[in-house]
Amino acid sequence: MYTLKTEAAFDSAHFLSGYEGKCSNIHGHRWRVVAEIYSDKLVESGQERGMLVDFSHFKHVLKSEAEELDHALIIEKDSLPEALFNMLKDNNFRIITLDFRPTAENLAEYLFNRLSGHGFRVKEVSVYETPNNCATYSQ
Repeated sequence: MYTLKTEAAFDSAHFLSGYEGKCSNIHGHRWRVVAEIYSDKLVESGQERGMLVDFSHFKHVLKSEAEELDHALIIEKDSLPEALFNMLKDNNFRIITLDFRPTAENLAEYLFNRLSGHGFRVKEVSVYETPNNCATYSQ
């Protein structure tokens, strides 16, 4: 089996609704995402002959996914009071609303699925909240 691994990073804030502890407050991270794709065989002809995929394409897609989350407040749907949500939006704060609690574990699965949607055979995605703490999703 052949594997390729690349990484990207983004800065964003989040909080964990319903959590009792420091993470219930809005705080930020320099998130680091490490993604690994795989294939049993390499491309046999054309410009990508001898490659799993062109590394530049894989890197570009992961970077684009990370940029979508960059410099935003990432929240779980309905986790902010409507008046506060509207006030932030009215003041041009960038808010990304997801259907799940924005934990490192859930973001790893989210990015795994996003990369799969681009046609990659994803082996695993790791999301680092800090240099020493990460969550990994694989199937």
